[in-house]
Amino acid sequence: MSSLNKFWTIVSLTIVGVVLFTPAAFAIDEVVAASIEGGSRKYLGFSVGFGLAFAAAFGAMAQGRAASAALEGMARNPNAKLMPSLILSLALIESLVIYSLVMSFLLLGKV
Repeated sequence: MSSLNKFWTIVSLTIVGVVLFTPAAFAIDEVVAASIEGGSRKYLGFSVGFGLAFAAAFGAMAQGRAASAALEGMARNPNAKLMPSLILSLALIESLVIYSLVMSFLLLGKV
């Protein structure tokens, strides 16, 4: 499969995914609001804390593995320019934890 064909396959799958899952993402507010109206409010704080701890723990493990792999690559080939890709990957890993924190704040605002 040529690289151009792969590119268009990825682009078309991305567009299909966005078209299919966007309504579900915007409808989730009503589902969350309906479930909070019941007796599950007391568990929301626990689940928010657990989700944030889960994201932070696995984000830290991913950052450690990324740094380990980058240092191993630098040790094997000292002339390799791995630092920009390492910093980019660490920023993307950290952004997932920050998104989890933002979602936690949004869910706690519903309590």
